[in-house]
Amino acid sequence: MSAPLRFDGRVVLVTGAGGGLGKAYALAFAERGASVVVNDLGGDFKGHGKSSSAADKVVEEIRAKGGKAVANYDSVEAGDKLVQTALDAFGRIDILINNAGILRDRSFTRISDEDWDIIHKVHLKGSFLVTRAAWNHMKNQNFGRIIMTSSAAGIYGNFGQANYSAAKLGLLGLANTLSVEGRKYNIHCNTIAPTAGSRLTQTVMPQEMLDAFKPDYVAPLVLWLCHESCQENGGLFEVGAGWIGKLRWERSLGAIVRQKNFPMTPEAVQNKWEKICDFNDANKPRTIQESVSILHDVLSQIESQDVSLNPTSYSASASSLGFDPAKAIGQKLPSSAYDYTHLQPILYALGVGMSTKDPDHQKFLFEGSEGFCCLPTFGVIPAQSSMFSGGLSSIPGLNIDFTKVLHGEQYLELYKPLPTSGTLTSETSIADILDKGSGAVILLDVNTYSGKDLVCYNQFSVFVVGAGGFGGRRSSEKAKVTLNPPKRPPDAVLSDVTTVDQAALYRLSGDWNPLHIEPGFAALGGFQKPILHGLCSFGFAARHVLKHFANNDVSKFKAIKVRFAKPVFPGQTLQTEMWKEGKRIHIQTKVKETGEVAIAGAYVDLISSSDQPSANEPSAEAPELLSDLVFEEIGRRIKESGNELVKKVKAVFQWNITKDKMTAVQWTIDLKNGSGALYRGPARGKADTTFTLSDEIFMDLVLGKINPQKAFLSGKLKVKGNIMLSQKLETILKDYAKL
Repeated sequence: MSAPLRFDGRVVLVTGAGGGLGKAYALAFAERGASVVVNDLGGDFKGHGKSSSAADKVVEEIRAKGGKAVANYDSVEAGDKLVQTALDAFGRIDILINNAGILRDRSFTRISDEDWDIIHKVHLKGSFLVTRAAWNHMKNQNFGRIIMTSSAAGIYGNFGQANYSAAKLGLLGLANTLSVEGRKYNIHCNTIAPTAGSRLTQTVMPQEMLDAFKPDYVAPLVLWLCHESCQENGGLFEVGAGWIGKLRWERSLGAIVRQKNFPMTPEAVQNKWEKICDFNDANKPRTIQESVSILHDVLSQIESQDVSLNPTSYSASASSLGFDPAKAIGQKLPSSAYDYTHLQPILYALGVGMSTKDPDHQKFLFEGSEGFCCLPTFGVIPAQSSMFSGGLSSIPGLNIDFTKVLHGEQYLELYKPLPTSGTLTSETSIADILDKGSGAVILLDVNTYSGKDLVCYNQFSVFVVGAGGFGGRRSSEKAKVTLNPPKRPPDAVLSDVTTVDQAALYRLSGDWNPLHIEPGFAALGGFQKPILHGLCSFGFAARHVLKHFANNDVSKFKAIKVRFAKPVFPGQTLQTEMWKEGKRIHIQTKVKETGEVAIAGAYVDLISSSDQPSANEPSAEAPELLSDLVFEEIGRRIKESGNELVKKVKAVFQWNITKDKMTAVQWTIDLKNGSGALYRGPARGKADTTFTLSDEIFMDLVLGKINPQKAFLSGKLKVKGNIMLSQKLETILKDYAKL
């Protein structure tokens, strides 16, 4: 159980503390060690009269229990006097609870100027004046906690309370701005909307309700929000009867109703009204920057409209604005070459937290060490560089704002350990585009080759904010899916502390996004400071699995899939929880300091010893075979087809080519995943159909010199798996007699 929250050494000012909620707050703070200024004018709930007795009684009760308290009898309109009382008595002011209030309920037409003005003077202006008096003291000491008291009437409206509702919602606006301005001085400001028995509710609540809505059921929330360990800032909470709920703004996706070079009309608003008011897939802006960011997209889309369109029939569909997924799916980016020496793998290893403190890391950090090798996750670097070259912007149908692109998920599969230097060539294609309402998800398949050999495959899942709503599918069979971990304690947990310079170091591997190093740019994205790259956390998590379950043997690493759930700040601790299920290790990475999950739905697939190539399987020095020419042509055809062959075939074929009755080479034709691939080696996963035959028989079949059925019946061609799928091979093997 966590330690009790204490306020020793803290000074708290509670306005309207002579009874009800204010009294409950004052007693609770004093009980936990705070020095309390009990403010109360002593009037009735309408603001009439004045008395010192209410505040004095609370002070006496606190002192009788051994606590520290003084009274103040001023109106909150004299804010300086209230704060001065705290300074005179205790020398500082740490916490301010703006609780004082009165009622002047009238139906709207009966509200007088006096009824309106006095409500605003006490609730809104009074809170402003007391807070202003305390602000600089909190700023100078680099600590402050402020509570504004709003109301359900202010949030939702209530008959007979127009004056009260307006003032109470005004307090929320005041608190929101103070939370922004005070953040860098460690001054947090939150708002509560309590339901509790008090002088303001005793005339409208029956006794049984007053008993159920005790002020004691609100005070614990206030104490937590004001504790130095609570980082909540700018929140709005409804609270009462032992229940607490947080509120936030929600906004529909809306609709563009203006057309380029045409006047905007109320009829256009009428036509789009249903979409404007549709809260399906609504977004939830948290800052003013997030709120207005959509307007940049709107202006961009309006500017891209075709002015030749008939304004009476024009609809701002995704395709008319230059975002046309049908055109983009299957398109290929320009091929990208990544040249590197041993320097890049070493720099990457340092970027994802490897250190000379661990002797087992030497083979990743020193090019002269025995067994020098690349971390498996280095495979994302050449693949990512193929997209950073600007190729996405050249794809037809992808007219999107790339500043709105977020990295959502990542899949990496290795077919052999990565070379420690050389040139890797990446081929990138648009596998699919999904409609998530508030945005679009683009699935990017990247096959990376070392010469002719496929060394790794990446699938980037990127989310484009504001690009949804085009009527597309929400899911795809081509997407590599995330998986939830088992519902049991993890089998292993490893932790690593990131350094404050982790992002600055990792970006040297090629991700130059200023979000990860420039505070001003990070603030535009709604972050209090630069965040760590998601793929850096990804590298940490993969390292943990490789160390614990594979003894840092990179040849045992097969694949990893992750979803990026929450940002990580450099300097925080990454804690990876791991569950072993056969060859699959489910993982979840948390930020240890906050408990928030940074990487979710993740897993790493390992290769067991039985999966390693046998003596019969090909080595890197496999002899040149005639069939190599055919497979080279097959690979070319797959690349040229986009994803058409995948659509037609939907199968994985493995070929075991023998020479002198020994397996000379294995080839896999994958026409099921992504946009298709050909690679040397066995199928990763289960092949639908496996063929075993000699190099000579293979060529005879391709050149039409032997009938496949006769070869099968005579034992010259062996087929395992779904034999009927072999009929689809005609699609890729036809016309090879021309060879």
